[in-house]
Amino acid sequence: MDINKLFEKSELIPAIVQDDKSGAVLMLAYMNRESLAKTLALGETVFWSRSRSEFWHKGATSGHTQRVMSIYSDCDDDTLLIRVEQVGAACHTGEYSCFFNEVMKRV
Repeated sequence: MDINKLFEKSELIPAIVQDDKSGAVLMLAYMNRESLAKTLALGETVFWSRSRSEFWHKGATSGHTQRVMSIYSDCDDDTLLIRVEQVGAACHTGEYSCFFNEVMKRV
């Protein structure tokens, strides 16, 4: 696949990161062309930090790496689903997933 077509609508696209084994949604981050190319070459996730305006190799400082198992684009080619083998916590808070704040739950 030509990765350039993923960035026709925007320079940054959302990347949903999911645990390959459990299916748990771990986090949402953003990628640009270069961070996706780095991810493909390295085999681990590399994102673009919107707040710091720099590349962010997940786990480079924490050791909580994400080994990429597969990458899919959605039907509009403007969002990625990245399935990973997560080592340690995905969230900077130390939680396994970034999605732990319950907003609503139907019982």
